[in-house]
Amino acid sequence: MANILSRERQISVLNHLVEGNTLRSTSRLTGVHRTTIQNLLISFGSRCAELMDREMRGLTLRHVEIDEIWTFVAKKQARLTTDERAESYSSGDIYIWYGIDQDTKLAPSFLVGKRSGDNARRLMMDLASRLVFPNQHASDAHAFAQGGYKPVVQISTDGFAPYPEAVDLAFGPHAKFGTIVKDYRNATMPYTPSEIVGTKRRAVYGMEGQESTICTSHVERANLTMRTLLKRFTRLSLGFSKKLENLEAACAMYFAFYNYVWRSRHTDDSGKSGKLRPTPAMMAGLTDRLWSFRDLFDAAGGR
Repeated sequence: MANILSRERQISVLNHLVEGNTLRSTSRLTGVHRTTIQNLLISFGSRCAELMDREMRGLTLRHVEIDEIWTFVAKKQARLTTDERAESYSSGDIYIWYGIDQDTKLAPSFLVGKRSGDNARRLMMDLASRLVFPNQHASDAHAFAQGGYKPVVQISTDGFAPYPEAVDLAFGPHAKFGTIVKDYRNATMPYTPSEIVGTKRRAVYGMEGQESTICTSHVERANLTMRTLLKRFTRLSLGFSKKLENLEAACAMYFAFYNYVWRSRHTDDSGKSGKLRPTPAMMAGLTDRLWSFRDLFDAAGGR
């Protein structure tokens, strides 16, 4: 007979994972074998991905910041053999591509894969499919007025070369787009804090005179939250992913938890954290109440 975990034990195991514990530490804390935990993670992660794909539709977002956060699967890129680099897409350096809305802090879209132009296009196409676009009649010029297009969102990215083409492919004239490149100094050793000495903002589409609004600071701060809540993203540790499937499931679970359960804090004028904000899903109008992890488990079809 199969050994099926009770609902409460499943919730306990998954909650440990999303609060920064590894598979092995979760196994020690809950008494559940790590293989069982891994299988539960993959199953729940796929259901979280289905939940977000279903619910993250018809969104109205003002300013989405895009970034990629680095991790690796199995081993780092420098340790891959020549054959592995040529044939394998599921090991070595892997990036999690995602966007954060500047107002609601919602993460409407994410993608796990290599840092390539194809994945930049895939992310932008997925993001565009989740936003509300004007219908053709509403975007037409009326009464002999000069034709034009109303942007539905502003997008800010770093200077990665494929982004302009990807944004143009996904949004056409319906997005304002700009890039920001930050210059650092005094980075003498890996992982040591470096000093930012300047930024270069460039208006690409529809941003002339609005360069000061181009920003990726919020999504870069969200990278810290991800590295804190997912042990496999913690640098200089043994908590890395051994399979791409495990990483994809962990990311899907994290973004569902972040959007529906996690609450960030307001920052006051002095720069200190203040009161808790509503969840991103509440801010974006996807739900009208605070969710617990149990609510997320039930909404994703847990049993």
